[in-house]
Amino acid sequence: MFTKRFLFGFIAVALMILWTYQPVGAQEKAAGRHLRVLCSFLPICLFTQNVIQGRPNIELEMLVPADRGDPHDFVLSPRDVQRIARAELFIVNGLGLEEFLGVPVKKANPRVVVVDTSTGVTPIKSGGEHPGEPNPHLFASPREAIVQVRNIEKALSLADPGGAAVYKRNTTNYAARLERLRDEFLVASRLFRNRKIVTMHRVFDYLTRDIGLELVGVVRENPEQEPSAGEVLKLVKRMKSTGVAAVFTEPQYPSPMAQTVAREAHVPIYVLDPVSTGPQKPPLDYYETVMRQNLKTLKQALGGD
Repeated sequence: MFTKRFLFGFIAVALMILWTYQPVGAQEKAAGRHLRVLCSFLPICLFTQNVIQGRPNIELEMLVPADRGDPHDFVLSPRDVQRIARAELFIVNGLGLEEFLGVPVKKANPRVVVVDTSTGVTPIKSGGEHPGEPNPHLFASPREAIVQVRNIEKALSLADPGGAAVYKRNTTNYAARLERLRDEFLVASRLFRNRKIVTMHRVFDYLTRDIGLELVGVVRENPEQEPSAGEVLKLVKRMKSTGVAAVFTEPQYPSPMAQTVAREAHVPIYVLDPVSTGPQKPPLDYYETVMRQNLKTLKQALGGD
C-alpha cells in the first residue's frame, strides 16, 4: 500500500513539475494568449492591425519595409528568414504578388500557416508582360480589401479561438468603415463625365472595375521597366483617338515617361496612391485617409467634384 501511494504521489509531483517548468511561450500558446503573426507588406499589415485591436500578446511584424512597396521582386535577407522562422501565421496578399513564397518559406519554417487573403476574389487577368496571369493588386480596391480583411479574421480566429470574439467585433466594425468607403467611390463615380483613363501600371485595375472606369492603357506594363519609344507612340495615339481624361501616376513609381505621354496626348496628369507604401507606424485609418484623397483626385480629374 505504501509503495502504490508513494508511486502515485511521485507521478503527480512529477507531472506538476513538468507543467510548471514549461517554457513561457508554450504556456502562453496553450492558454491561447500569444500568437506570432507576420504580414507581407504595408496594406496587409494595416488590415491585420485593425482586426487584432484589443487582443493582448499578439506579436505582429511586417516583412517588407513600409517604404519599399509591392513585394514583386523582394529578395529575402537572413533577417527576413529569421522572421519567417518565428512566425505562426504569415498573412499575404496572394495571387503571385509575393513571389518569394514557396520553397524559401517552407525551408525557413515548415510549420508556418500561410494565409492567402485573396481567397474568394474573382481575379482580373493581367496583360502586357504577364498575359493571362491574375492581377494581384487587390488592396487598391476598398471592395476587395473587405474580402481580404474577412479572410484575415477567419485565419486569426482559427489560430487563436480565445480571441475570436475580439477579431469578429473588430472585423465587423472595420468592414463597415470600408463599405462606407466603397460606397463613396460608387456614388461619386456616377457623376464622372469622362471615364477613360491611363494609369502608371495595373495597380488600379480592381478599383477601375469597381467604379466602371475604362482603362485605355498603362504607361509601364512592367513596373520595373520604361516603355519603348514605339510603345509610347502607340499609347499616345490611342489616348488621342479615345479622348482620355487623364494620366494617373503613383508616388511609388515616379516616371518622366508618364509626363511625356501626358504632354504628347495633351491631357492632364494626376497622382493616385495605392497605399502600397507609407509611414513605418501609420494610424489605423491610414488606408481610408489615403483612399479618400484618391477619390478627391478622381473627382477633380474626371468631373463630378
